[in-house]
Amino acid sequence: MRIGIEAQRIFRKKKHGMDMVALELIKNLQETDKENEYFIFVKPDTDSGCVKPTPNFHIIELKGGPYPTWEQIALPAAAKKYRCDILHCTSNTGPLFCKVPMVVTLHDIIYLESVSILKKGGTWYQKLGNMYRRFVVPPVVRKCRWVVTVSEFEKNRIGTFMGLKNNLVSIYNGVGSHFKKVDDPAILKSSAQKYNLPENFIFFLGNTDPKKNTPNVLKAFSLFNSQSALKYKLVMLDFDEDELHKILSDIGCENLREDIQLTGYVPNSELPAIISQCRLFLYPSLRESFGIPILEGMACGVPVITSNTSSMPEVAADAAILINPESPEEIASAIGNVLEDSTLYQTLSRKGIERASRFSWKKMAESYLELYKTVHN
Repeated sequence: MRIGIEAQRIFRKKKHGMDMVALELIKNLQETDKENEYFIFVKPDTDSGCVKPTPNFHIIELKGGPYPTWEQIALPAAAKKYRCDILHCTSNTGPLFCKVPMVVTLHDIIYLESVSILKKGGTWYQKLGNMYRRFVVPPVVRKCRWVVTVSEFEKNRIGTFMGLKNNLVSIYNGVGSHFKKVDDPAILKSSAQKYNLPENFIFFLGNTDPKKNTPNVLKAFSLFNSQSALKYKLVMLDFDEDELHKILSDIGCENLREDIQLTGYVPNSELPAIISQCRLFLYPSLRESFGIPILEGMACGVPVITSNTSSMPEVAADAAILINPESPEEIASAIGNVLEDSTLYQTLSRKGIERASRFSWKKMAESYLELYKTVHN
């Protein structure tokens, strides 16, 4: 087979969820499949060394302009030029007009559930991206041979919204093998110095997307710290200072700023050393289609608090504390319970490591390869 994989954003320096999934898919297919020929279509950017070509994997850099024109014009033209038997679009959308049989990964359909550009929360870039997906995704999905999503929860949502049944499948994401408890003193010290990590801290992996529930997390942290004998700091990654100030002002917690450490962007490879030094991992999103960070925290042996909604119970099972994400009081209570109960703390740590071990990028890549074969046969 000649397999095209859309990986438009994997060369950008600051990679996030879908970028990392696409990158791990490609890397693990390189290790797994020496038989089929692959054409990886990417947009030129600074991190061109994140994946290397091999004898059967060709890295094709396409310029093509901004996201919509790259996807709608440059991508299908390249798939045709390289005579692909399959085109796998990895990031929620795809070309409206493509003669090559397509597989599309829909990580989520949140943009179909709430898309108003006038709605409070989120950046204009996020809102306009959601409007683009709302226009493009439904007709693209109807033309696909297979639609893949990342959890049974999201599979049911997509099936309901789009009326899909026989060509819809879920393939779980994985967790990187480098996510494990780091106990090397030199690595831990270097990480602590580089990111100015406090001694006792709770880790929150949030951003400006409303679904990440940052206001309620900050309210919960303020409530917990006001009641705790031992004061903690909250470490947040890659969060804009002005946006944080705005949220703290909106919730009436301006004084909380002195208890928050912003690290800036942290490469995925350096996350385990930070997570291994935190006391607790917070991931109480309002909505997720999977929740890779849940597994990343677990794999590092850190207790995780996440939400009792959407896909998160499916991913976490009984290895995390599940809370109502819209209740700061419940989040604060869960933080206190975990940190004050050593037996519960150790149980969650042990169960989390075991739970995370069930998910791997290799399994995900093998599942996709089997799916490619069904399209071609």
